[in-house]
Amino acid sequence: MIFCTNFFPRKSQSSMIPPLFRHSHFIPMLQIGPYILANRVLLAPMAGVSDLPFRRLCVEMGVGMAVSEMISCNPRLRNTHKSQMRARHDDEEGLRSVQIAGNDPLEMAAAAQYNVARGAQIIDINMGCPAKKVCRKAAGSALLANESLVGEILTAVVNAVAVPVTLKIRTGSSPTQRNGVTIARIAQDSGISALTVHGRTRACAFRGEAEYDTIAEIVGAVNIPVIANGDIDSPHAAATVLSYTGADAVMIGRAAQGQPWLCGEIARHLDSSPALAPITLSQKLSIAHRHIDSLHKFYGEMLGVRIARKHFAWYMQYITADASSRRIFNGLQTASEQLTAIETCESNHHQHSTEQEVLAA
Repeated sequence: MIFCTNFFPRKSQSSMIPPLFRHSHFIPMLQIGPYILANRVLLAPMAGVSDLPFRRLCVEMGVGMAVSEMISCNPRLRNTHKSQMRARHDDEEGLRSVQIAGNDPLEMAAAAQYNVARGAQIIDINMGCPAKKVCRKAAGSALLANESLVGEILTAVVNAVAVPVTLKIRTGSSPTQRNGVTIARIAQDSGISALTVHGRTRACAFRGEAEYDTIAEIVGAVNIPVIANGDIDSPHAAATVLSYTGADAVMIGRAAQGQPWLCGEIARHLDSSPALAPITLSQKLSIAHRHIDSLHKFYGEMLGVRIARKHFAWYMQYITADASSRRIFNGLQTASEQLTAIETCESNHHQHSTEQEVLAA
């Protein structure tokens, strides 16, 4: 059994924290190639989650950059409906960063060129996905075990396009094979513009807790921007991870599911901007309504209704502990039924709030 232990800030390791960050909230703005991001918070590329409707919403609510879902570099899959939907950027605000995945240098280079031609301003390379169906094809985090191939892929992609190329990795193949520092140096030598590191290994998947010692070591080993990722689910956690690792920015993944406002809240905290009033239940429902509606329009009713179910379940985690609303929503078959259900939740909440105000008076 492999244990993925957490080595979150320990006083005995404070020497690993660069002096600039130890007692200061100052963190320089993140620059990727010619682009200076609006803030130091990025939305992670998540298959089946960070589609165009979700990216638009997160950008609107304050994320510095939202990276698209992973797109296979396999040319035979390029014209599939799934790949076509993942490659869309119509009316997308902010930087357009597209993540590609594969294990063949030439195919990866061609995929990068293809996506740049379709509007990508940044190409991100996936070497962090632990999913079995990806790793079985020797892609994603499986590549970390083959350092020479990592270098070939990175060099091929960087040389193929004129836009910045970034890389997302894990700390290694397993807790006993953490080669993240070596991979980071290969990335820098290959011309990678920025590196995101998830604080778990391939073997850990999403079990246990993220560790940040390896990320701190990587920050000290390279001169390119390093973005910390893994278990960052609040403004306080983001600030703590940045201070501990010395990373240039944070990337938010699963914690943003059901709360697209989180990235903006974290960004304001890191920039010491005045905190906004806590988002209300009514506002959460309104955001969920708008998001679900955009999914229906983007995917069409049949597929949109199916995809909306998981998003609604995530929203409900931050709205109510009552699981019955999720079960009812999952049984709805049309777009109008789903939107009406959310409107009913909003109406019931408004009525309850009004009654409480009357009782308080």
